[in-house]
Amino acid sequence: MTRPLRVRAPDAAALTAAAAFSLTACSGSDPAASEPADQSEPSVAAEAGGAGSAQPGGAGSSAGAPGTKAQPDNAKSGSGQGTSSRAGSGNGAAKGGGKSKFCRTNDLTTKAVDSSPDQKVGEVTVQMTNKGAKACSATGFAGVDLKDNDGTSAPVHRGGEQPRITNLKPGDTATFSISYKVDFSGDSLASPTNIIVTPPNETHSVSLKWPAEALKLAGPYDDKIQVHPVGIAN
Repeated sequence: MTRPLRVRAPDAAALTAAAAFSLTACSGSDPAASEPADQSEPSVAAEAGGAGSAQPGGAGSSAGAPGTKAQPDNAKSGSGQGTSSRAGSGNGAAKGGGKSKFCRTNDLTTKAVDSSPDQKVGEVTVQMTNKGAKACSATGFAGVDLKDNDGTSAPVHRGGEQPRITNLKPGDTATFSISYKVDFSGDSLASPTNIIVTPPNETHSVSLKWPAEALKLAGPYDDKIQVHPVGIAN
């Protein structure tokens, strides 16, 4: 008689080990998923030109700052009242808008004449004629110093007028005036002998004789005397 086959029940310990292995395989962590995020990518602030950016107009540069208005290369020449005119000063607008180069001292024939309208108001006019072959600009204030008979010199302060563009063709003449208070006391401490003139935007000067017929200047040299901007001769 044949015996029936008996199926042996699985060992409980083996079942437990198999179940544990299965769970580990299904829920195991991915090494790539557990790695930290890549820190080599640039930050948003750096891409936008933030601190440390080498883009033009960054920190330390006012030219590219948003909302910053560009300033003209020079301040307004008309605000020179109370300042010395020892050096010729041009008008910043003429540098960008004029077509002519600046007049050089050697291109000008210069002389000083008495132009007082009466015996109460003192005025000397300096005439500058373009003797060059090309047009030039004489826009601005001339530098003026007065040399006294004792050998000393003093700068003449500017008036408050706004200079206008003054271009001179060959043969044209520009002028500027020196106005001053007249001495009626006879005790003036000012006795000018020469006018040292530096044309606008120039550094070379020319010495002119103080007109002998000019009215006596009330001294000392201070705000009693002023130089006015260059303009086209009438």
